[in-house]
Amino acid sequence: MSKSGFEKEKKAWEENILNPGLEKFPERKEVFTTGSGDPVERVYFPDNPGDEYLEKLGFPGEYPYTRGVQPTMYRGRFWTMRQYAGFGSAEESNRRYRYLLGQGQTGLSVAFDLPTQIGYDSDHPLCTGEVGKVGVAIDSLADMELLFKDIPLDSVSTSMTINAPAAVLLAMYIAVAEKQSIPPEKLRGTIQNDILKEYMARGTYIFPPGHSMRLITDIFSFCNRNVPMWNTISISGYHIREAGCTASQEVAFTIADGIAYVDAAMEAGLAVDDFAPRLSFFFNAHNDLLEEVAKFRAARRLWARIMRERFGARKAKSLMLRFHTQTGGSTLTAQQPDNNIVRVAIQTLAAVLGGTQSLHTNSRDEALALPSEQAVRIALRTQQIVAEESGVCNTVDPLAGSYAVEEITDRIETEAINYIEKIDSLGGMVQAVEEGYPQRQIQDAAYTYQREIEDSERIVVGVNSFVVEEQPPEGLLRVDPSVEKTQFAKLKNTRENRDNSTVSDCLNALELAANSSLNLMPSILDAVRSYATLGEICGVLREAFGEYRPNTVL
Repeated sequence: MSKSGFEKEKKAWEENILNPGLEKFPERKEVFTTGSGDPVERVYFPDNPGDEYLEKLGFPGEYPYTRGVQPTMYRGRFWTMRQYAGFGSAEESNRRYRYLLGQGQTGLSVAFDLPTQIGYDSDHPLCTGEVGKVGVAIDSLADMELLFKDIPLDSVSTSMTINAPAAVLLAMYIAVAEKQSIPPEKLRGTIQNDILKEYMARGTYIFPPGHSMRLITDIFSFCNRNVPMWNTISISGYHIREAGCTASQEVAFTIADGIAYVDAAMEAGLAVDDFAPRLSFFFNAHNDLLEEVAKFRAARRLWARIMRERFGARKAKSLMLRFHTQTGGSTLTAQQPDNNIVRVAIQTLAAVLGGTQSLHTNSRDEALALPSEQAVRIALRTQQIVAEESGVCNTVDPLAGSYAVEEITDRIETEAINYIEKIDSLGGMVQAVEEGYPQRQIQDAAYTYQREIEDSERIVVGVNSFVVEEQPPEGLLRVDPSVEKTQFAKLKNTRENRDNSTVSDCLNALELAANSSLNLMPSILDAVRSYATLGEICGVLREAFGEYRPNTVL
């Protein structure tokens, strides 16, 4: 392409996207400058871009979205700043949420305890010792009401890290909004709702894959009609990376999961452009800055091509890979925990330079305990310093054109395609998971990484190099063990004071729906409104669907 040809393309982009979009894509200020006062352009381009440039990079906000999903990116507004939080009781977690919102957080991110994640009530015998430990305990709508007390749900975006029982927690959120007189069409947020990665990397599954996929597509369909601004799934590479995979495997397995969800939704009769715009993704950010930036760019480009060429999507939003990022929990060390502040800062830069839409920064003490209030504030300030002081938000995709970044972007995309083709040859991701293919790949990568650390081929500061004698840090957060007894009492009170006849009717209706082809969300929502508990609702579904038992011979 000649220089004049590119300038013509650039002018068309500005006229078609930017100029009429000044109302849609307003910038934070009229002039952006460096720290020395020199002007910063919205986007930088090579002097003589060829056809390959437009094919691989293009313009921000345009296919293939390598350079970002919006034409102005952070010049328009910063990413949503979230802090993943939840511990103990709903009341304690509510206080933490209101504190974080007061400190400048712009979105909520809810962590649930293990009993909630696997669909058991707090007083189930299997849950002894786990209530409120790694997240907040939610047994019924009564707990959800306390969790969001004094937080208007029409003015905040909420992300909920919940998978197997995602439909139930979403129903509870909708019911809380109803009690605040907020209609579901005004709700904004995300449920993780990604069950495939649970089978391969995390383990909080309940039902067999086929029934789990039905619940997911029921949510897609219900939200398309009733909760249109809700992101119905956060297809998660984060936990796959935490389990030990490489950057290329994170992209490959996450996108392969996405392909499986799109296939399932289309097989259920949904049109791709009706649900694809509300699909979102969730990635990890590790310490290799350039590789992580390239990973995000490669994932965007690969998803756009798959949605257009494989699934025939036509809406621009169906092609956009929008993603949340969390800094890498597995990179944090119990040794010299203050070093983790630096690691998180590097990872924050990687996510921002890679074009994330939402970000959670881990706290320095998370290798030792749930984060303390002081540690959470430092983690949030890390995002705010990068946003306000680093200058990297003043131009779109600032590392584009770097020889290293573009080479790594291409490599990751190619390697991810090879993995996806292998998964396709096995019959798709559901079949690949059942055969243990991605699990083996993750295990092999994790083993290699750990051996490199043990052999000092890979340096981890404070762990296998630059080691010092140190005392355990003070001020760690401890969950009060009395939370379990308090939760038991609240659950008992809920069961005694609700209309148990209505609860029984709702659970019977849910059972009938589960054994039919009806969408399950209306029945789940009715059960939640009656104060049926999470364990009771999931118990009905366990009876109807059975429970998944993995093949332990991989």
